[in-house]
Amino acid sequence: MITTWEQFFEEIHRRPYWKALAHKVNAAYATSTCYPPKNLIFNAFHQCPLDKTTVVIIGQDPYPNPGQAMGMSFSVPPGVTLPPSLRNIYKEIEDEGFGMMNYSDGDLTYLAEQGVLLLNAYLSVEQGKPGSHRWSEYESLMQDILRFLSEVRPNLVFLFWGSFAKKYAVFATNPKHLKLFANHPSPLSANHGGWFGCGHFVATNDYLKEAGLSPVDWCNGLIKL
Repeated sequence: MITTWEQFFEEIHRRPYWKALAHKVNAAYATSTCYPPKNLIFNAFHQCPLDKTTVVIIGQDPYPNPGQAMGMSFSVPPGVTLPPSLRNIYKEIEDEGFGMMNYSDGDLTYLAEQGVLLLNAYLSVEQGKPGSHRWSEYESLMQDILRFLSEVRPNLVFLFWGSFAKKYAVFATNPKHLKLFANHPSPLSANHGGWFGCGHFVATNDYLKEAGLSPVDWCNGLIKL
């Protein structure tokens, strides 16, 4: 039985699409500036071990601007200005009563360490070109990851934000898992309703506590409620 991400990817390496994906990634990084840094492409899995994963947040592709992408969806390294989507995520966490967020720190490693898998559907991107690595091989990998999680992890919460993420809900097949849907937190979407007031962070913790699991401490600031 597969119990670690390392074992999972050993199995994935045998899939027909993997060789093509590896070739595309290597060629892209060799011929253009891509993000995140190549050694951080799988950072989400390193920071959130399989046996601790309780929540899955699905993003699209990494930030395409210099210094932002760090291999975890929505997260930016310490000292980097919060992108608008992440700022809206912080606002919703505050509004749901978890405390005062630290808007000077967009590093979400503190969530990954608590079992939140910050998963982008496409794990790389060319500088300045959002969606440039939207390859079918990445989509196959994403589908395999979600199917696998649905099979091996009990009591998962999947957070599908925006129409892009929602299309992957079909691959989270375990009916015992909680699937939550909302508009994307980007200003273009959030300001038209469907993000603010979604209640996803409270709902996630309620589900985890009912399952006998530790809730997520969503607040990254010093003032927690």
